Amino acid sequence: MKESQLIQNTIDFVKEELKNAEGGHDWFHIERVFNTSKLLLKHEQANALVVQLAALLHDIADPKFHDGDETIGPKTAETFLTSKSVDEITIEHVVNIIKHMSFKNSLETETEKFTSKELQIVQDADRLDAIGAIGIARAFNYGGFKNRELHNPTIPPNLNMTKEEYKKSKGPTINHFYEKLLLLKEKMNTASGKKLAEERHQFMLDYLNQFYKEWNGDE
Repeated sequence: MKESQLIQNTIDFVKEELKNAEGGHDWFHIERVFNTSKLLLKHEQANALVVQLAALLHDIADPKFHDGDETIGPKTAETFLTSKSVDEITIEHVVNIIKHMSFKNSLETETEKFTSKELQIVQDADRLDAIGAIGIARAFNYGGFKNRELHNPTIPPNLNMTKEEYKKSKGPTINHFYEKLLLLKEKMNTASGKKLAEERHQFMLDYLNQFYKEWNGDE
């Protein structure tokens, strides 16, 4: 199968799988990560097929919507790619990216972790979609989906969460900025990812300043 046809088949599969997904983790999130990954590939040397497949399949079964089960996504991706007769090395690489790219996994203390240039590119693209104007929209969309408070000054952000604490967190959406979103700029892997993150990070800081002014009734 030609690579272009494989990519199109993967797009069709993901669109169908995520047709009823929450708005911050739907097909359009995947499409943005896919497009940003291709943008980063213009500046970074990596296996383009692995990057594109991982970008398309990275949230095929996000654990937060599957009772925290982190095995469904990798298994679903592996089954799909196997059905398309993709070679085992490519499948293994894509599956490893899906297993290791999430923010919560960066909170683990294990010493040996899988990494590759392809992982770094897809991870940067995914993290870029979690910050800036879209990142803000996604945060509040998910907070509404979970019926969380916008902000509660009596509940401080937890700045030293473990992976399990992060998974179980029910804090206000504003806390999420400090617990994750504002941390992502420094977690970018690639030079091109870091450059794109600067403006989006500043946009979030400006937004928070405006948010607190309106919250507190300041001029």
